[in-house]
Amino acid sequence: KQLQTTMNNERKRVGEGLRMRVLDNEQSSGDANDEHHYLPEQFRTPDRKFPKKSIILAIVLFIIGTTMLTIGSLIFTGYIGHDEGDDRWISMIVVGALTFIPGSYHTYIAYQAWREVPGYSYYDIPSYDD
Repeated sequence: KQLQTTMNNERKRVGEGLRMRVLDNEQSSGDANDEHHYLPEQFRTPDRKFPKKSIILAIVLFIIGTTMLTIGSLIFTGYIGHDEGDDRWISMIVVGALTFIPGSYHTYIAYQAWREVPGYSYYDIPSYDD
């Protein structure tokens, strides 16, 4: 019984606090009939320069990753000097994949943003031009 009374009192207190916040917001806004308190400025995106360094880095990573994956695959298949016990191909493929994945991803985003495809923009590419 006492627990239930305590819970009811707590609900009343929380409800009154919420009601007071709503009343404070209506009074501070000046007009209680305004449904939206948005400013057009908050929806404008700031002008951002073309992220040259980021795109150059993405292209370099893409080229290095593609080259290392290709060479690692050729070593593994034996087209390039594959000696018995030679495990160079493992490191080439691992490092190639680690550079190819982010390079290809950001190069693709940059290409789509350059083509002005809806849903892609230069804001999706991290900027190192600061």
